Amino acid sequence: MRKEKLEELNDYIKELKTIKKTLVSSEYIYDDKNVKASKKNLLHLKKYLLRLLQKDMPIKRKGFMDVEKYMVELGNGMVVPREKIVKGGGDKSAAIVMPVTKDNNVVLVVQSRSSTKESVCVEFPAGYIEDGESSEFGAEREVVEETGYVPKEMIYLDKFYQDQSCGVCAYNYSFLALDCENVQEQNLDDNEAIRYFECRVDEVVELMERGYITDIQTKYTFNLAKPYVYRMKKEK
Repeated sequence: MRKEKLEELNDYIKELKTIKKTLVSSEYIYDDKNVKASKKNLLHLKKYLLRLLQKDMPIKRKGFMDVEKYMVELGNGMVVPREKIVKGGGDKSAAIVMPVTKDNNVVLVVQSRSSTKESVCVEFPAGYIEDGESSEFGAEREVVEETGYVPKEMIYLDKFYQDQSCGVCAYNYSFLALDCENVQEQNLDDNEAIRYFECRVDEVVELMERGYITDIQTKYTFNLAKPYVYRMKKEK
């Protein structure tokens, strides 16, 4: 790994590392009638919550993620409890993209991931596919937004589940983005903290070996894309 590139990467990691995390109490959504009543009468709210708990009724949580509870009947007659994680009110499939420049360099992103042990991840650009988007369109949009690089060609690699054991039913779609060119600024959401980082293909392998890249979706997408990338290098 080139010394200057490793120093650049470590600077980004230091910048985006979590230094403090405060637990925020969850808020919940009930029906409008009971919410309005609860503001006037706390006893009414307590009685309402008690009825919900006694009936095992779901309580919807405010925020991006929620959990739905189901009783699932199987073909063999078994009935089992299952929970489903809901993201953004739906299934929210995602796209993961390995961007490769005209010079056969790879574009990575360094992103705040406060739920991980390191609190920062080095990974490929990725994000949720919006309603009405194709997986390819969503993948290309995420690359442009997170890095400012615009690809000339998108190659579909595979789709896979990542958290099916946790009740997530959405697919992740892997893509290879070719001939990417940095032509604009990042276009990040207000709550996104992301830096992009360009390096050689062999340096991506080294970052995996040294424990900088740890997420499975980046590793899997890289392994799928390797035959294309190495073939292009030979042709050039």
